[in-house]
Amino acid sequence: MRGRTFALSQKELQRVSVISVCVKGDMACARAAALLSLSIRQVRRLKKRLREDGEAALAHANRGRPSPRRLPDRVRRSILRLARTTYAGFNDHHLCEKLCEIEGFSLSRETVRRLLRQAGLGSPRKRRAPAHRQRRLRSAREGELVQLDGSPHDWLEGRGPHLTALGLQDDASGKILAAQFFPTESAFGYLVLLRQLLRRHGVPLAFYGDHSSIFLRNDDSWSVAEQLAGKRDPTQFGRALEQLGITFIAARSPQAKGRVERLWGVLQDRLCSELRLAGANDLDSANAVLARFVADYNRRFARRPRETTTAWRPAPPDLDRICCFVHPRVVSNDNVVQWDGRRFQIPPQGRRFSFAGAKVSLYQALDGRVALYYGDTKLQLTLAPPG
Repeated sequence: MRGRTFALSQKELQRVSVISVCVKGDMACARAAALLSLSIRQVRRLKKRLREDGEAALAHANRGRPSPRRLPDRVRRSILRLARTTYAGFNDHHLCEKLCEIEGFSLSRETVRRLLRQAGLGSPRKRRAPAHRQRRLRSAREGELVQLDGSPHDWLEGRGPHLTALGLQDDASGKILAAQFFPTESAFGYLVLLRQLLRRHGVPLAFYGDHSSIFLRNDDSWSVAEQLAGKRDPTQFGRALEQLGITFIAARSPQAKGRVERLWGVLQDRLCSELRLAGANDLDSANAVLARFVADYNRRFARRPRETTTAWRPAPPDLDRICCFVHPRVVSNDNVVQWDGRRFQIPPQGRRFSFAGAKVSLYQALDGRVALYYGDTKLQLTLAPPG
């Protein structure tokens, strides 16, 4: 201990004070041992060290020495190299998972965090103190409430086009029920996800989303037909929900649908890193990564609902007439229906030779196919010759 200078801790200063009194003979070793929560033999050792080497001898013997459990320098350099190159931009928890699962290291998240901070590598996510809000109790069963939302973001970080991620999340379990990248947020994308949801799980009781014009009519205009009916026509997505008997609940603020908003925060952090790691640079490759990510996300973060029974209802068989775009039309005198720059000819059907003046519905499937219905009767049609 000679020739070395130490700043004693408060605990060590307490030991110096008690052992000094004991050395002077003013306190018995048994009394000193009781005060310091040490054995009498240890107090005698400390008395001897204090006499021989002074107060510095009571400092911990490992002071200034590296811990025997310290990560080897080779391992530390490897981790920092991976954090700066292959896994650049990963958050601490995500990086720790990759180091353990892919690189073969056995580390705790706190060890990784401490190592990164010592090297001057901060977390890519900047967190601020949250405002006080009242947390809403989760739904009790899967399928009671499904939150839906979209997130336009530079998911590919300049390697490809800007994309919008659309997702459906179960409120009870936190599972991602369906998610996919699209060029923009649109009714088409939500109808695609709705069809996936119906096929995989069934019909939920309610959807929870924002006041987007995709879900709700936000304009103030009423057509004459709507005024006579006393009811406004729904949007294409709203019409599909009405056919399925699903209630739509419109949130009054982003915080109200906080779970799906927090989901985007996680995805904009973790998913962007996974897309970068996979080298995704277009829509198809991004969706391939997203499909794998959703399965891994649900395995890691989904929780068990309060009730084991689910609220899903069986989906109707004819989803093509629900998850689609429906356009009302009136048949012209020459039995032609016009739509989107195209003209469709209705030939004679059964005992009816003319549908002139009839109100029909043109169904545009998500794959672009067109069907014409008169009530529940599907009509044959052909492309009409140009007029």
